[in-house]
Amino acid sequence: MASQTTTRSLALIMATILLVTGCSNNKTEETKAEHSFGYVLDDYLINTNVTTGIGFSSNIHQLVGRIYPGAFVNGPEGQRIPNTDLVEARALPGAPMRVEYQITDKAVYSDGQPVTCDSFLLAQVAATSRPLFDSYNPLMDQIDTINCQPGNKTATVVFKGNFGPRWRYLFSGGTLLPAHAIAAKANMSLADLNTALHNRDLPRLQQVAQVWNSGFDLGKFDPALQVSSGPFLVKSVAPDGAVTLVRNDKYYGEPAVLDKLIVYPKGTDLHKLADAGNLHIAEANSKTDTNWIDRNDNKNPYIVKANPGVLAEHLILASAGVLADQADRQAFAACVDQAAVAQASAKESGVEVQPVALRTIRPGDSIATHLKEISDQHLGVNIDQAKKLTGKTIRIGYFAPDKRKMAMVAAIKASCEPAGITILDVSNEAASVSNLPFSYQDEDGVDQATDGKADAVLQALDPQFSFPYVANPASDIEVARREENLSWDYTRTIPLAVQPRVLVLNKSVEGIAENTDLFGVGWNMDRWKE
Repeated sequence: MASQTTTRSLALIMATILLVTGCSNNKTEETKAEHSFGYVLDDYLINTNVTTGIGFSSNIHQLVGRIYPGAFVNGPEGQRIPNTDLVEARALPGAPMRVEYQITDKAVYSDGQPVTCDSFLLAQVAATSRPLFDSYNPLMDQIDTINCQPGNKTATVVFKGNFGPRWRYLFSGGTLLPAHAIAAKANMSLADLNTALHNRDLPRLQQVAQVWNSGFDLGKFDPALQVSSGPFLVKSVAPDGAVTLVRNDKYYGEPAVLDKLIVYPKGTDLHKLADAGNLHIAEANSKTDTNWIDRNDNKNPYIVKANPGVLAEHLILASAGVLADQADRQAFAACVDQAAVAQASAKESGVEVQPVALRTIRPGDSIATHLKEISDQHLGVNIDQAKKLTGKTIRIGYFAPDKRKMAMVAAIKASCEPAGITILDVSNEAASVSNLPFSYQDEDGVDQATDGKADAVLQALDPQFSFPYVANPASDIEVARREENLSWDYTRTIPLAVQPRVLVLNKSVEGIAENTDLFGVGWNMDRWKE
């Protein structure tokens, strides 16, 4: 199952890239005939299931945050904004920690069916049932059970051991998929799905997993499955991958201001889209992508903002294969020169960014200055430690083409060569965490491992949703220090550098609240007004 999913994901990625690069000119010609509000991403639009490996690594958060809103909305400063239109959540007294989610009676999907606790249960079981489900949602590992009666509006989450203090980061935007629609596609009743999920009946869940893994692919858009619980819903998908969103008239919260917008994938020609009058907001890969904008022209309608973002880019490491052993992961980290990687990223993007050696907090967190002894220890290179991997080859994947990430991998290759470690850029074969081999226990408790085409994947991470072994948010210096040291014991990722972000904003658009986390500037797209 895992190898099949990996192959499917790669084929989907390559098909998407070819469509974008091959059809972008045609799409621009089409859009000249009709004015539309255009939002361009610096990521490919492949599926709308953010917790599949491919959805996570393609950062589809930017599209789905207002299609499948979460229990809390991520604000631009990292704040957790309760989404009381959807659900009211409260921690219950006693141990182990429990949190009750009471879904509002008015919360429905765009097909009129109610949002129920089954979507919460499905999200947790899918996230913790790899490789049957091609999932990546690590914080779900902190949950022991979810109490949910079929079709009910109440979900009670019970946590393992001392976990639970990070509960506000669970069930974020994009994770609460329509369980009733998935059950229907799998030829099951909602009650049967609920039972199979509670029992972790993997044979019974085979068809459910197939729908969950691939049913949300935009290349074969299924409107009966991709029903929305947010202010926007997917109306259609163009041949070049552009996604048309329209206002969800059954949304139970404040309606979206725009009745329609088109979201374009990476590879879209910004200049041509602007000439057609349909470029309003864009995330660009580098400042070079905005050179067509004449900032000295008084009639220029665009503002360009190029700054370091709030997140850091990491290498997410495999838990099987050449990096299965903790000491080997630490040896690999020892040959990575974060400063050189940051310089490579800055040169390609045109945005100065700083190297990073902390995982559990965002780079700009004020606590970071108090953890300098930890970051200093892990910045730079220790060739002697890295020589534990002499003679080994480490494969790094990412979504390509991407000149900036290619340069970052080249910098890693240069700093690891003195330790006798070969770094291969395998972005033509592997792009997502689905391509990483990982270890797991099967239903009989037997250790197993999957194959994969990469040993590391380069992408941005938000510590709020990562690192399941971290029990507590970094609320004070001592907690942050303890959790950061723990993260270096595990070395599940290698932090590299702050992620550069380049925004193009049309001055005519109101309601923009700039944001550079995973959900991007589109985190409040339902408030945009032209």
